[in-house]
Amino acid sequence: MRITLVGSRHFGVTTLNMLREHSVAVVRVVVADAEDRLAATARAAGIEVVVQANPKLVVASEIAPDTDLIITAHSHARIGKDALASAKFGGIGYHPSLLPRHRGKAAVEWTIKEGDPIAGGTIYHLADRMDAGAIAAQDWCFVKKGETARELWERALAPLGLKLLADVIDYIKVHKALPAKVQDEQFATSAPSLS
Repeated sequence: MRITLVGSRHFGVTTLNMLREHSVAVVRVVVADAEDRLAATARAAGIEVVVQANPKLVVASEIAPDTDLIITAHSHARIGKDALASAKFGGIGYHPSLLPRHRGKAAVEWTIKEGDPIAGGTIYHLADRMDAGAIAAQDWCFVKKGETARELWERALAPLGLKLLADVIDYIKVHKALPAKVQDEQFATSAPSLS
């Protein structure tokens, strides 16, 4: 399976490492910033790095030829329709909430702010609307009393994301398709900016 990884920072790096350990070919890494640690890690591993022309949008020309699946890992860029159409299975991303709850940025912070006793993560199909595509995999965890968003992310949600991504990759290898369950819009919440 040929993967184009779009991402940044620590979660981008840990996702890249997980994919390489999972025996899939990461053929290109797409980043918004050439100096990002994901770009440096990819270059050190001999993986082609492309810097997005527009930091808010990834276009088809930035996706590696013959890509089977686009994966986003800590990317705030929208993956354009043309880019998704260029990959055999389209694209998936990880969102650190139980979608459709807490769509948008700052999902972990909103989990804490709302006092949710349960948090979770979702692998979802990339679509026109941010965080609104079909669910490919989902799991949950408890939130510890007094836990900060960063503590929850590091303790449970980041590792959960890597596990769910690996599960979806295994599913694709066996079934040659992506699992998909439509999100129930009646439960959708949108996380406004915390700034």
